[in-house]
Amino acid sequence: AVRLRVREALRAREPAEEVRVQGWVRSVRSQKEVLFLHINDGSSLENLQVVADPSLENRDLTFGSAVDVQGKLVKSPHRMQNMELEAKSIHVVGPCDIWSFPLKVKQRQPLEYIRQFPHLRCRNNTLGSLLRIRSEATAAIHSFFQDNGYMHIHTPIITSNDCEGAGELFQVETPSGARESADKTHFFNVPAFLTVSGQLHLEVMAGAFTHVFTFGPTFRAENSQSRRHLAEFYMVEAELSFTENLQDIMQV
Repeated sequence: AVRLRVREALRAREPAEEVRVQGWVRSVRSQKEVLFLHINDGSSLENLQVVADPSLENRDLTFGSAVDVQGKLVKSPHRMQNMELEAKSIHVVGPCDIWSFPLKVKQRQPLEYIRQFPHLRCRNNTLGSLLRIRSEATAAIHSFFQDNGYMHIHTPIITSNDCEGAGELFQVETPSGARESADKTHFFNVPAFLTVSGQLHLEVMAGAFTHVFTFGPTFRAENSQSRRHLAEFYMVEAELSFTENLQDIMQV
């Protein structure tokens, strides 16, 4: 059987005889003559509908369970979807106890509640969509710079420079730092911090490679719990040599 992601199955233009889709159950609806499943593997916001004989249902086939479905990909009679999967076999790879599972079928829990479960919150459509957008944006940023001849530089995360006082810094110390003298707590024999910017490192690299950029984690230690302050975020920075004027840099 040809293994397909949910996104590929939904976008398929032609039916296929032997396909295999793996994902997590988003809903189960059992009727007298037919069993309906909606499954998703994270590749699409839209679920794939699985149609099966009721004999394939078992007690482990519940909301949240992980399944491996094999069957035929066929045109769907419903206008809201292009394709659906006619299942020949449904194997529950990982069962889910729906009573203890924090997410409930057909319930819209607030984001504050969902964020309490770091291992499950990515299954939420809102938070999952944000991660998909971030993934696409990251790929687009790298493509832009690579297509325009920039070299990607991995600037240090642990550094001794303050980068022109760009923000409050998180200091890095050994675990026993609070019990030892200051000179022994400095792992590199000098104070070290989590980076607030890769700019100074990039300026050095631009003296060798002309066009350079970095896209990595940066940190700010301002103790302010607001939407305008982040302790950790990813920042795009670029440096280029042999510029004629400020407009050259602003254009990039």
